[in-house]
Amino acid sequence: MKHVFAVNGSPRLEKGNTDLLLSAFLDGMQDAGAVVDKVYSSQLAMKSCIGDFYCHNVVPGECIHKDDMDMLYPRIRKAEILVLVTPVYIPLPGTFQFFLNRLYPLIGSFIHTRKGRTRTRFRRDVNIRQIMLLATCGWWEIDNFITVERIIREFTEDVSVQYGGAVLRPHADFMRMRGKVTVQGNEVLKAAGLAGNEMIKYGRISSKILKKIAQPLISKKESKILLNQQNQQYNDLDSKHFV
Repeated sequence: MKHVFAVNGSPRLEKGNTDLLLSAFLDGMQDAGAVVDKVYSSQLAMKSCIGDFYCHNVVPGECIHKDDMDMLYPRIRKAEILVLVTPVYIPLPGTFQFFLNRLYPLIGSFIHTRKGRTRTRFRRDVNIRQIMLLATCGWWEIDNFITVERIIREFTEDVSVQYGGAVLRPHADFMRMRGKVTVQGNEVLKAAGLAGNEMIKYGRISSKILKKIAQPLISKKESKILLNQQNQQYNDLDSKHFV
């Protein structure tokens, strides 16, 4: 039985597109027999890392801060799959970045070189074997995820575990219309459930399922028109900059 720890960095919590997609994904994992643990980074009483290396040089594995991360560290250590979940900001929501930084006590001090790059690994009491990304964005193109995915890939390489891939949903607002999930939106959520199921059963997600999740829900032209209409009051003020 695999244990999964998922942290959702969206400040919109359960009301957001990110959690809508994540819930379907985690349901698929549970259907495959996984034990799932989910938290929202914005609900954590969590101080920022101050970079004093207390967790390495004074008490290895223990953070100097005493806050909500204390109760999370044992749960994170227990997980075999870490699911990092975020909407695209510039590039990450603030509390989600705090959470990533506060994972440092779980990382060992020993460094090595792999393919010309300095890397390390999780401490021996950390069970994580795979890290994966689930992300949403508001703009149309899949390329809007490049920076976020690079950050998560680099972190995965740094701690020397397997990258489990990325579940990506561009122009995520169009999964719903007038507050209700559309027919295509339901197709995306169904595919997300299948993705979670595959991840537990096979340790990977097929490209066919990932493409189904990322499928266009609207044309790029229509997306631009609708988003500009929604933001018309702001566009009137700054459209002159694009002339």
